[in-house]
Amino acid sequence: MNILTAKQAWARLSQEPTPVLIDVRTPQEWQLIGLPDAENLPCPMVCLTWQPDQEDAFVTGLTQAVPDLAQPVLFLCRSGMRSHHASMVAEHLGYKHVTNIADGFEDKHGPGTGWKASGLPSAHRPLSGS
Repeated sequence: MNILTAKQAWARLSQEPTPVLIDVRTPQEWQLIGLPDAENLPCPMVCLTWQPDQEDAFVTGLTQAVPDLAQPVLFLCRSGMRSHHASMVAEHLGYKHVTNIADGFEDKHGPGTGWKASGLPSAHRPLSGS
């Protein structure tokens, strides 16, 4: 598993069309805190919750959203912990290019880290079906 900061991940996502950004937080987090604003990125973004008691649903969602095991996947959560676990699941499934965004969307481990604190694009948008 590769590890990047949010800033490093944004640079990669901005330059490469093949990675998929996967936000593994909960729908409540997406709605209340916001999402990475990926509208101007050349690559897709998927919202797919990872929780230990719902791993089967995560596996199903991941394999449907990204059926190509060679396609790079970058996982993001609030602080880097759930995305780390999601990254491990992806590696176990056979994904070849897995990256954890270690400081997450709003890292609680230090000031000025994480997607939002780094000033990366984010947005509050209603989720589909909401």
